[in-house]
Amino acid sequence: MTGPRPATAAVAPEVIELLARIWQEYGFIWEPETEFPDLFRFDTHYAPPRGAFWVVRDEAGRLVGSIGIERVDDGTAEIHRLYLDAHLRGRGLGKALVEETLAWCRAEGVSRLVLWSDTRFEHSHRLYDRMGFARLGERTVPDDINASREYRFERDV
Repeated sequence: MTGPRPATAAVAPEVIELLARIWQEYGFIWEPETEFPDLFRFDTHYAPPRGAFWVVRDEAGRLVGSIGIERVDDGTAEIHRLYLDAHLRGRGLGKALVEETLAWCRAEGVSRLVLWSDTRFEHSHRLYDRMGFARLGERTVPDDINASREYRFERDV
């Protein structure tokens, strides 16, 4: 298993394959263009200086984890696309991915990190709690095909 490695738009199709596996795991309706528009316009969201993206690969080179960070304003950035294949959760890879975003924030002068997470992703919520994020609100995503309710998490960098 590799640790998090910086990635470019070339990984977007592989990230979409990872998300397809996770959507199947949760029984979600699969419409990637609707659910993940950022991955279809990768550089608009994740190319420097606006953001960054990292991936984790297994020994065979298969993409098994991802995370993106996007600047919201001068002092705030938002985590997107933190996902790991089910068999890798709880092994420290999620923490390593979040730590990459924290390091990016410090290097970029960003003082606040935020994210939204589907209420069904309980494993992720435990990670955010352990890493000092506060749960500050909940929303229902309008017109979402998967009827997503999400928690907002925030922390100082």
